[in-house]
Amino acid sequence: MHQLLADIRACRLCAERFAATETEHAPRPVLRARPSARLLIAGQAPGMKVHHSGLPFTDPSGDRLRDWLGVDAETFYDETRVAIVPMAFCFPGYRKGSDLPPPPICARTWRQQVIDALPDVRLTVLVGGYAQKWHLGVKGGVTETVACWRDFSPAALPLPHPSWRNTAWLKRNPWFEAELLPVLRTRVAEVLA
Repeated sequence: MHQLLADIRACRLCAERFAATETEHAPRPVLRARPSARLLIAGQAPGMKVHHSGLPFTDPSGDRLRDWLGVDAETFYDETRVAIVPMAFCFPGYRKGSDLPPPPICARTWRQQVIDALPDVRLTVLVGGYAQKWHLGVKGGVTETVACWRDFSPAALPLPHPSWRNTAWLKRNPWFEAELLPVLRTRVAEVLA
């Protein structure tokens, strides 16, 4: 896995694409993984703050996600136990002030290799629609997929993105906090024990 991570961190497949965005940034792949990880966090792509920090979920979304998982930052960033592998490893940039979607070439090029290098994963937490579609093969949207979370448990649990933009979604779907989060926290504790 050491060589695979080095190859990913050196990847420049999207350099021209990123240079053409509003941010005109260079690729900076951000992921954390070790073969011993038992929990896989599969998100969509780093945001601008993560692009600058080089550490996944170093933003308010990360605070909310760690709360949902019931883990502290030390546990969350222990890559021997928790792999954080987004669908695209680099910040995709902005268009008209909004995040661009993860470039599909990243998942096509790297995803299966990374998954194959994580043989001990016992729970995959799927954050957002891109991860849910790739890992679960679902065709529906995030709300539909997350509402059917029992169909994927105990091996995987789909979540909405923990962004502040989804606060209204959380209010409209109180079952998420009441039913899914307790199961998520229990499964995470079991897997990391």
